[in-house]
Amino acid sequence: MQYRTLGRTGIRVSPYALGALMFATAVGNPDPEDSARIIHRALDSGINFIDTSDAYGDSEEVVGKALRGRRDDVVLATKVSRPMGKDPNHQGASRRWITTEVENSLRRLQTDHIDLYQIHKLDPETDVEETLSVLTDLIRSGKVRAIGSSNTPPSDMVEAQWVAERRGYERFRAEQPAYSILNRGIEREVLPIAQRYGMGVVTWGPLGQGLLTGRIRKGQDTDVRRAGMLRALTDEHRVEVVERLIPLAEEAGLPLTHLAMAFTIAHPGVTSALLGARTMEQLEGLLTGLEVTLTDDILDRIDEIVPPGTDIGVLDQTYQPAAMLNPHLRRRPVSERNAA
Repeated sequence: MQYRTLGRTGIRVSPYALGALMFATAVGNPDPEDSARIIHRALDSGINFIDTSDAYGDSEEVVGKALRGRRDDVVLATKVSRPMGKDPNHQGASRRWITTEVENSLRRLQTDHIDLYQIHKLDPETDVEETLSVLTDLIRSGKVRAIGSSNTPPSDMVEAQWVAERRGYERFRAEQPAYSILNRGIEREVLPIAQRYGMGVVTWGPLGQGLLTGRIRKGQDTDVRRAGMLRALTDEHRVEVVERLIPLAEEAGLPLTHLAMAFTIAHPGVTSALLGARTMEQLEGLLTGLEVTLTDDILDRIDEIVPPGTDIGVLDQTYQPAAMLNPHLRRRPVSERNAA
């Protein structure tokens, strides 16, 4: 295993990290003991980086129990800011909520510190200065080792770095964006900005929300399509691109999943890519591709199919600016319009 440094933190992590969303019993593996076996197998293979979130159901509890006796061998990451109930203050990136929720995550994870604590979703109603202030206090208290962000627009990444420098706060040391052969938009600004500021990048969705497993084929009425689980799977343009990638993977002598994962970690700005295995079979299939390295010729061929910096379709979980979601932020009040 060739470990990589997470930005400029000095923390060494595996190029494949274990995403823990699928360990939540309500949405992923219903058997916590089986999830523990999957976690242990990943650790035994050399993976030393696990990423979860307070918003992933009971994932933190499952991970915490599985790491009993092995906590010191793991770089443990979790996230905060997504809604944790109906209370309007049980979400966001305010000092009030982060101070409360970090204690809950520590308890659920059965640990006294979090190695990487990330803002899961940008909170436009909280000044980034307040967020960085409380995160800095958590680092100084020893409860958190490093801080990061997730799905952050480039301009906000830069602003956070500037605020940290001006105010003497701890800087975001990592960013967690979506990245795959089908979604290369972060190559335009996010990855270059991360490299400029020495941030590690932990990418999610390297298998294109399941499309890059090769199980979804053009013209086939699959169970996933019938269930309507993901809008992305109904995007025919994305499916057509997958049809062009499958023969390329076969020519390279690789399963499509190995091609997809190896592509993601080939970018010099990417530190780790998250594996979202729900079953031991899925994990074993991905682990066999740990040492795969793509040739320049294969990478050039991928560029021909999906040009650099291009997104094929739109992911349903990507960040949407507040002005796109709230009509009042892009319309003058009626009184002003009448006066004009």
